[in-house]
Amino acid sequence: MNKVNKKAWEGLIFFLAALLLLLFLPAWTINYWQAWAFWAVFSILVIAITVYLMQKDPELLKRRLSAGPAAERQASQKLIQFVAQFAFVAVIILPPLDHRFGWSVVPLYLSIAGNILVALGLYIVFLVFKQNTYTSAIVEVAPEQKVISTGPYALVRHPMYSGAIIMLLGIPLALGSWWGIVAVIMLSAAIIWRLLDEEKYLSKNLPGYPAYQSKVLSRLVPFIW
Repeated sequence: MNKVNKKAWEGLIFFLAALLLLLFLPAWTINYWQAWAFWAVFSILVIAITVYLMQKDPELLKRRLSAGPAAERQASQKLIQFVAQFAFVAVIILPPLDHRFGWSVVPLYLSIAGNILVALGLYIVFLVFKQNTYTSAIVEVAPEQKVISTGPYALVRHPMYSGAIIMLLGIPLALGSWWGIVAVIMLSAAIIWRLLDEEKYLSKNLPGYPAYQSKVLSRLVPFIW
């Protein structure tokens, strides 16, 4: 096993284990089927995407390993990433707290729909990875990078963020909580903040990006915004 794959597996195992703790410690019970179902769906799909990248695009996998506020090179993105990390933790722990204290109840069919949204969002992210090998986890432009305008990029300029927001909307529903949506709104705002700042950077540093902006008008939602 090469160093990149080893680091990817170590990071993934740590993340999924931490996710388990964030789901079940606030709930203070393992009798929480919604959390088990969500964790299984999320884990299986994330592992599948990681294995795909290991086999088909190891360079993209390597780019994805550097993430978070410390990895960002711009002060604005460091701040945005810090806010986003805080909001993501809130997205995960609010529903278990809701489950523990009984603040709200989500019907079974909506919990199932939530897991479908999680899967759909991750599938969109997967399509982005297949289309764009330069999908770094931080805002940067590689020396040989070109504008991608095919596949999901023909519909919106930031399809990975579109997929991420769809996934995030599914998480509180999958976990049986209405209150978790509050944290999703906060994290979605951070994502929009990030993409607007990212577009300024790409317009200045990625040749052809202004022309692409003129061609594809929607940022996140086709024909809307």
